Amino acid sequence: MNRRIFLRNGSLAGLALSTVSLAACSSGSDKPATPATDAAASPVAGFELHEATVADLQEKMKSGQLTARRITELYLERIKQLDKAGPKLHAVLETNPDALKLADQLDEERKSGKLRGPLHGIPVLIKDNINTADQQQTTAGSLALAGHKAQQDAFIIKKLREAGAIVLGKTNLSEWANFRSTRSTSGWSSRGGQTKNPYILDRTPSGSSSGSGVAAAANFCALAIGTETDGSIVSPASCCGLVGFKPTVGLWSRAGIIPISATQDTAGPMTRTVRDAAILLGALAGEDADDAVTKESTGKIQSDYTKFLTPNGLKGKRLGVEKGHLKGSSDAIALLQAALEVLKAQGATIVEVEVEKQTDPLGEAEYDVLLYEFKDGVNKYLATAGAGVKTLSDVIRFNTENKPKAMPFFQQEILEASEKLDGLSSPKYQAALRKSHQGARAALDGVLRENKLDGIVAITNAPARCIDLINGDGGGGPGFSSPAAMAGYPHITVPMGQAHGLPVGLSFVGGAYQEGPLLTLAYAYEQASKKRVAPEFKAPFVG
Repeated sequence: MNRRIFLRNGSLAGLALSTVSLAACSSGSDKPATPATDAAASPVAGFELHEATVADLQEKMKSGQLTARRITELYLERIKQLDKAGPKLHAVLETNPDALKLADQLDEERKSGKLRGPLHGIPVLIKDNINTADQQQTTAGSLALAGHKAQQDAFIIKKLREAGAIVLGKTNLSEWANFRSTRSTSGWSSRGGQTKNPYILDRTPSGSSSGSGVAAAANFCALAIGTETDGSIVSPASCCGLVGFKPTVGLWSRAGIIPISATQDTAGPMTRTVRDAAILLGALAGEDADDAVTKESTGKIQSDYTKFLTPNGLKGKRLGVEKGHLKGSSDAIALLQAALEVLKAQGATIVEVEVEKQTDPLGEAEYDVLLYEFKDGVNKYLATAGAGVKTLSDVIRFNTENKPKAMPFFQQEILEASEKLDGLSSPKYQAALRKSHQGARAALDGVLRENKLDGIVAITNAPARCIDLINGDGGGGPGFSSPAAMAGYPHITVPMGQAHGLPVGLSFVGGAYQEGPLLTLAYAYEQASKKRVAPEFKAPFVG
């Protein structure tokens, strides 16, 4: 089974089976009892920055109640308390040794009257496939890259620092952004181990931006950054009760990020509110000479996306709902139906559409594109990096020679399949690219145009399945991520409720560079529904 088919098995198949899969992971019971709250959850209520937004933190610094240093200290203490001890979420690979020094510098700037903007003094956690030119490593979670420290910040990290944010640390991820094995386990890396879902600890955080998702959900930071090729922002955001925004490919530069796909990769915000996602989105957008795709964003970027946030933004809008997500027995379907009622009550018109009928057949071509582009991109990245491995072939060899530590649960058949391919001039690659990329764009553009829609909504993915290091993720992969991923179009997910204590997200998808209008829809739904619930670090179901 190839990786693309493996992931896509988790869309509607996952939805149909999700209610059954809520049974205990380890007890064998098919009737889950009310989960007991883990003893490690006691610090939840007393955390001073519990569910704090960017605006909350700025107000505390403006009033003198807190400094950037104290905010940073509180988050570092939180990470130590819940990530390294207590429930041991394993969301953070390392914290930045320079974080407090950076916070002190920003506090001094504030005292002198210099404020860089809404991110001034705000700690941010970064996925560990994004270069930071500091004392932290950049490894994609792989032991093959252990010790690698980037010489230059990724473009988006430069912009983050310029905006006054504090790089707090690096988050764990599904190793190689979940592009190593057809039976991998989301949230596991050979460097960081297994990240846990903070809602119920034996559930998957989903991948591959699992650490960023768990960190933001568990209040380890105000903001986190993930990356997505297909589902790796929106899926963990959905499973962790977050807002996750995959922007149009080209809005944020990919330079300095360990790649999978030049066609589909992008970084994006993972936050607890739509407003915070909008703040981060605008701050890091920009044209970069080292990423040619960003030239397409010229004249289409907004420096401030918060201007699109209007509570009545759904009034008069037409939204298509993916028809296939209205059928089945999953609890997620009931949540979608309730969400549709909220959308309609806020003035939106809902029409049924069929996007997946057109995009599902493109999955095989997408997988071929990713295999070709992965080898090309990784070889280019490693050739100029300071890592001990210089090619994809070196990575494969390292993993083989260090199998007990590097591959204790699953293998590297995707890496090996990619290594066997020729270059991007291959007719097979070119044909696959036309089929997946152009086909997905045609499908989405056609549905949006023919139905005169402002956006498309769907279930982001099913409630989180059990972590299974022996058999892998099974059918618990992304739901509605692939259409926007293949097209390179924007996709935002917002919490729409919980099934048996597990969050589920509502997806909003639109056309290229329609981030602003999508934020309008997502914000209006968020404000009308208020479905974000903080995690309580519950123990597994018992029966």
